[in-house]
Amino acid sequence: MRFILLIFLSTVFLVNCASKPPQQQENICTIFKEKSSWYRLTNKSEEKWGAPIHVQMSILRQESAFQNRAKPERTKLFGIVPWKRKTSAFGYTQAVDGTWDWYKKETKNPLASRVNFADAVDFTGWYINKTNKINGIKKTDAYNQYLAYHEGHGGYKSKSYKDKDWLVATATKVSSRAKKYQQQLDQCRSQFNKKIFGIF
Repeated sequence: MRFILLIFLSTVFLVNCASKPPQQQENICTIFKEKSSWYRLTNKSEEKWGAPIHVQMSILRQESAFQNRAKPERTKLFGIVPWKRKTSAFGYTQAVDGTWDWYKKETKNPLASRVNFADAVDFTGWYINKTNKINGIKKTDAYNQYLAYHEGHGGYKSKSYKDKDWLVATATKVSSRAKKYQQQLDQCRSQFNKKIFGIF
């Protein structure tokens, strides 16, 4: 009985550690050092969808700060009582239910979960690729990719972001962070590639 309890507690501990957000989120090299599997997973998404790692990571940093169970704040009933959440956005990606269902159906991955980092980066790569096809936005264009990510493909096409100064400012922040991530990754990417290929 004690042995089973020990295994259970160890599993809970490992899951909690694995899902804990990185401590230093403004340096992509530090993130990948702390989260040993994340480079391999984002690199896999990049190879599959052509979505640059630094763009994927900047979007996820903005959406959830890498919290796997992030949710929108609740609205307030009568300005006091916690009520319904603003949207069904959830997880690393903050994808809403309908978009996540679209992803699962199109990729034939019915068990994909928004709390799983591997699924989250695959989704992000898929969405960046989708935006490129639907809206013609370059996959390297973090600014416009984020606007389409936030507003949806139809919203981006109708320029719904034009009246949202806060969103334009946020997209600018995502773009700036993506450039910084890219510069940082240029300095450390080779060491993570070596680990993937088992050189050390």
